[in-house]
Amino acid sequence: MEKTAKIYVAGHRGLVGSAIVRKLKELGYTNIITRTHKELDLTDQKATREFFEKEKPEYVFLAAAKVGGILANDTYKADFIYQNIMIAANVIEASYRYGVKKLLNLGSSCIYPKYAKQPMKEEYLLTGELEPTNEPYAIAKISAIKMVRYFNEQYGTNFISVMPTNLYGPNDNFNLETAHVLPALIRKFYLGKLLEEENYEKIKENIKKYPLGFGLDKKIKLNDKKSIKEILKDLGITNESITLWGSGNVYREFLYVEDMADACVYLMKNIEAEEMKKISSDYFVNIGTGKDITIKELAKLIKEIIVYTGKIIHDTTKPDGTPRKLLDVSKLHELGWKHKVELNEGICNTYKYLSHRY
Repeated sequence: MEKTAKIYVAGHRGLVGSAIVRKLKELGYTNIITRTHKELDLTDQKATREFFEKEKPEYVFLAAAKVGGILANDTYKADFIYQNIMIAANVIEASYRYGVKKLLNLGSSCIYPKYAKQPMKEEYLLTGELEPTNEPYAIAKISAIKMVRYFNEQYGTNFISVMPTNLYGPNDNFNLETAHVLPALIRKFYLGKLLEEENYEKIKENIKKYPLGFGLDKKIKLNDKKSIKEILKDLGITNESITLWGSGNVYREFLYVEDMADACVYLMKNIEAEEMKKISSDYFVNIGTGKDITIKELAKLIKEIIVYTGKIIHDTTKPDGTPRKLLDVSKLHELGWKHKVELNEGICNTYKYLSHRY
């Protein structure tokens, strides 16, 4: 991938896409194309084809997606399956149609069966039932993987996919209704700490920048301390305790997004579709750390990093999701890439970003 090659990063404002853009610029790539959703709706096939015909990108990072945590996935099922299937179908087809040299498609570890053997190997795809709460998103991502495979097989394209574990880091989604677990926990403990300190100015600043979700942003009166405390209490955030969904006994693996971007650029530069086929007949590889942690342990770690002194309460009436989601990353290591940022450092960096000290 030449430094002057025309590279399109779809979803450049998102967590992964923005990290990929930062990594490319850091490495000296100078011809990066981006479009906002307002400028280009990737669910619109005509608009997508017109964009590819005009710009003719040589390399494509497909990081655009509608994403969210367990609540968002379970609430907006139709949106998740429709938008993600359309985005993938349009970008992959246009990449073939307009001669893209190489495409890297980003998937998700939720493609694996709910009760898959741990750690999850690439060959476990479609060997069991999916987790019901994120089935629509998972089916869309599986469809994208299969599209990559079948375009390679039928048309000889050079397309690959990557299956990342749970990602987090700068530019994450901190909306408590739609966020993934780690950024949601960081924000909850941060707001709890600010309540402990009675730092309502910082709370107001945080809420203005990041929506709370659940329609609460229209209800909260930011100039009224009582209103702030009541709304945050409804979200399980007080100066005395933080309430979390589920038992906290499920395991999750987390990868810092800057590491994810580094892996994507490494694979785009060094691993062709034919070599990826040796890893998986579906042309994909897992990307993760190979280490996991319980949500209960994660919450304690975040609590210590942020220095919140209240209690942690687990609401066991809420769902846990998949019991464990640990990726087998041995094949990724064989390809020559390994993560660099450990969980503690990554959480510290993400907390600094959220609290405007990054």
